[in-house]
Amino acid sequence: MFFNLNSNKMFFMFIIFFSTMISISSNSWFGCWIGLEINLLSFIPLISNTNNILSSEASLKYFLVQSIASINFLFCIILNMILMKNFEMNTFISMMINSSLLMKMGSTPFHFWFPNIVSGLSWFNNFILMTWQKISPIILLSYYFNKNFLIIIIILNAMIGAIGGLNQTSLRKIMAFSSINNLGWMISSMMISENLWMMYFFLYSFMISIMCFLFYLTNMSFINQLYFFNINYLIKLSLLINFLSLGGLPPFIGFFPKWIIINFLMMNNFFFMTFILIMTSLIMLFFYIRILYSSFMFNYLKLKWMKIFIKNKMMYFINFFSFISIFGLILSTFFFL
Repeated sequence: MFFNLNSNKMFFMFIIFFSTMISISSNSWFGCWIGLEINLLSFIPLISNTNNILSSEASLKYFLVQSIASINFLFCIILNMILMKNFEMNTFISMMINSSLLMKMGSTPFHFWFPNIVSGLSWFNNFILMTWQKISPIILLSYYFNKNFLIIIIILNAMIGAIGGLNQTSLRKIMAFSSINNLGWMISSMMISENLWMMYFFLYSFMISIMCFLFYLTNMSFINQLYFFNINYLIKLSLLINFLSLGGLPPFIGFFPKWIIINFLMMNNFFFMTFILIMTSLIMLFFYIRILYSSFMFNYLKLKWMKIFIKNKMMYFINFFSFISIFGLILSTFFFL
């Protein structure tokens, strides 16, 4: 099962939750750093698997990257304590702290580790990495950020997330670049207000959870595996709605927070950033629709190397999530009337 976790895994899941609470509720930078370190050390046992070489490699890469970001973060905290009075140094230190937190969450230009690690993880670990693991860095980023630096980062996130996903055939890597693109929207919502960020993050997590769950149940890893589901069009319909919602196409529910962000950016004269965010969303929709069009139009009956087992009990989950997707579509149409 997707949530088939033994007692050890459940313990580490609890520690991940607990460490995030430590980070975001701490009243000192050092306490935030401790929470991030506990989070790192509790996530590695979840992703490492001795039976899977890719998972072992991904856990080692994740440990190295996060350790470098943590060292940089701690170094900047100490520098900030020593050189508090110098404004120019404080601006530099704020950019350094922002950079270490951006590396933690897999944002550009520190995103190179993210697609590689995602491709070696299970769908459940992917879901945690794309959603929960971003909470602590983004909230810490909202405490102390350099506005001009973050505007550049938002534009880079939107562009690299859209362009990087064009040439991918792996569904995990497509979801990784989609996460990088959505991170640009997430950081811009964080700059506007905490409530808007929470709404965007909740809706994004909801859509990602449905997609990861469906990919897990149907054992899909690559685009060409989407061509085989002539047995159940509810799977394709659910993926259609959630892909387009993730891309931000109206009247799907994923467009609603993006609409609010665009309104705010236009009111505050961020015209170039708004233009980049909208254009990159169109690129994202292009390769989502390309995948969906192929999966609806092409049907291969059977290939010898292709084995997909869907148990009867799993179909109830798929139908349930399809219903949620359709209900979300109906609900979102009332938002825009």
